[in-house]
Amino acid sequence: MFEVKVPATSANMGPGLDTLGVAFKLYNRFIVEEIETGLEILGCDEKYANSNNLVYSSMLKTFEKLEKVPKGIRLTFKTDIPVSGGLGSSATCILAGIAAANRICGDVLTKQEILNFACEIEGHSDNVTPALAGGMTVSIITKGVIHYNKIPISDGIKFCVLIPKLQLATEDSRAVLPQRVPLKDAVFNVGRVSMLIVALVNGDYEGVKLACKDKLHQPYRMGLIENYSEITSFVHDTKALGVFLSGAGPTIMVMLKKDDNSTEKKLNEFLKGLSGYWETLNLEIDQSGLEIIDL
Repeated sequence: MFEVKVPATSANMGPGLDTLGVAFKLYNRFIVEEIETGLEILGCDEKYANSNNLVYSSMLKTFEKLEKVPKGIRLTFKTDIPVSGGLGSSATCILAGIAAANRICGDVLTKQEILNFACEIEGHSDNVTPALAGGMTVSIITKGVIHYNKIPISDGIKFCVLIPKLQLATEDSRAVLPQRVPLKDAVFNVGRVSMLIVALVNGDYEGVKLACKDKLHQPYRMGLIENYSEITSFVHDTKALGVFLSGAGPTIMVMLKKDDNSTEKKLNEFLKGLSGYWETLNLEIDQSGLEIIDL
């Protein structure tokens, strides 16, 4: 029996569509036990407690890849990451399933192979990479292989997460994206991704604020999220370093200076006046990524 612990992640980070991501100290934990036969899933919503469960289906795909016939499995969920909330809950399930099956098979797959396979299932690398490796990462995919680097963010920055009482499926959020964009929009994002990475490393706060702007996904997704325009407009008029949609949404991420407590208080007061319900949460960066703990 063992536990797989996987951190929440925020993908895209403004202009970094499908390439940038960061892991946080907010976790989904999955206790895995081999039993004689059958499948038992405990601690999750009843509609997910079946063979279509993303953790279990990822395990089965891994067993098939490794040519292993599994015994029965008992999974116990201890989850703190909102489902369909833009904080990488599906990535935690996919990685947990692969890592669990790999552990049962004797840790046959390397970390790189786990990453490649997780991306094959997930379809993109910006969540699975920081969830596995920890920290902030930039990743690209070449012929099915993920190449990534970790980005050492300045310790003068903190993250405040705004979570609405709303679920937004990634498929629905992706459906609104255009297949083609103007060259000027692509150039706009290339420059800001480059600026964002350098500014976060150097602690260039003004650079961070400029670099969070985006023309590839946020303008198209904003209409799916109630209060998005009002919130981002309010944040732009504060001392905040930047604001961006977390993953495909609906969660919104705000970056602040570590010693800035006044902006957070103003933001909380502003959110209380909106028609929708928003919860704020301060998150620290997780530098370790996925962990397996023997029980």
